[in-house]
Amino acid sequence: MNLNPLRLIAALGGLAISAPAAPGVAEQRAQIRANYFVPDPLPALEAKTQRRFAPAPGVAAEAVTYSTQLGMRVPGILYLPDPLPRGRKIPAFIVVNGHGGDKYAWYAYFTGIAYARAGMAVLTYDQAGEGERSASRKSGTRDHDKLKGDEILARRLAGLMITDVMQAVSFLAARPEVDATRIGAGGYSLGSFVLALAGAVESRLRACVLVGGGNLDEPNGYWDRSKPMCQGLPYRSLGFLGDRPAAIYALHAARGPLLIWNGRVDTVVNMPKTQDVFFDDLHAKVVARRGSADGVFEYGFTPEGSHRPYWLTRPVALWLEQQLDFPQWDEAAIRSLPDTHILAWAQQTGVAMDKLYATEEREGGTRAMGHDVPGYSRESLSVFSPAEWEKNKAKLTFDAWTERARSAAK
Repeated sequence: MNLNPLRLIAALGGLAISAPAAPGVAEQRAQIRANYFVPDPLPALEAKTQRRFAPAPGVAAEAVTYSTQLGMRVPGILYLPDPLPRGRKIPAFIVVNGHGGDKYAWYAYFTGIAYARAGMAVLTYDQAGEGERSASRKSGTRDHDKLKGDEILARRLAGLMITDVMQAVSFLAARPEVDATRIGAGGYSLGSFVLALAGAVESRLRACVLVGGGNLDEPNGYWDRSKPMCQGLPYRSLGFLGDRPAAIYALHAARGPLLIWNGRVDTVVNMPKTQDVFFDDLHAKVVARRGSADGVFEYGFTPEGSHRPYWLTRPVALWLEQQLDFPQWDEAAIRSLPDTHILAWAQQTGVAMDKLYATEEREGGTRAMGHDVPGYSRESLSVFSPAEWEKNKAKLTFDAWTERARSAAK
């Protein structure tokens, strides 16, 4: 039998019994990590630099690996300004890719070059099942979308992606040239969902940007019904939070600044149905949950844009500069920098783009901050040669992780 609290007090002769206290920030973070099987403590990092190279004038790069859960390794590229500034540490930025994206994606590479020239360290890495984490060693495979399993396996997959982000933070925080108090991250599309979760539990992130998403909605909405293994089932599993979007973004507010930026005509993630009224309502719910507007997310739109990595555009770059203090770009510099039309740039340089997004409406229409960014060959961004990869793939590929995850669930 369910009793209204006031009736319960009356039934007890007016003796008021306090309701259980709402979980605090630390407790909620622990609950979310446990829900997704995120190791606590995180695995030993065991970071390794496989090689160093110069991808563009003014930029140095390292091909690196670091550990993630279940004994697996993450391959990535670390971009650095060349030369490094003397006498001070630099901020850093993590690229969290969308479906089909990895360290080979045009926007991961472009972010590395442009933001390294701004004086930042930039870490890009292969999403689970893509690039050197795919059994085919190819991009755009969407290998993890082929995964079949129950809610527990789906939660483990989300936990892998969250752990990847947290280990990226650990990697950057351990670098001698990086200021560990000025690490930011950008999540695009699927990456916006992953970073929404990771940023809620990872207190070391100074600033987060969610693009091509961030419009976390109510039960049976877009995100509940989206790709089941990496988004739908993991999002549904958070029912213990109550109002999931408000709870997640309240945890972000406890962590630090958050910007949600999207194209108004982004039909990929149902954005036309989640415009200003949606975000204003969500903002009010987060304020009510926290009891304060301090730190609660900001949002904005690019009027004619669709699905794009908007942290490469001027409004978001200006916001990031305020949060992280770029060594080489101040507000005036950002406002005066020329833009690069990505579709034209890709055609001129021969850089491959995902066919789903190589249109003017979507990623091809991006006006990215920066110019004189050279093209690149795919293998120039590989951590391992094909022969080396064969020797290491048992600790890299999504298939290998899946076997370990299924065994761990028994």
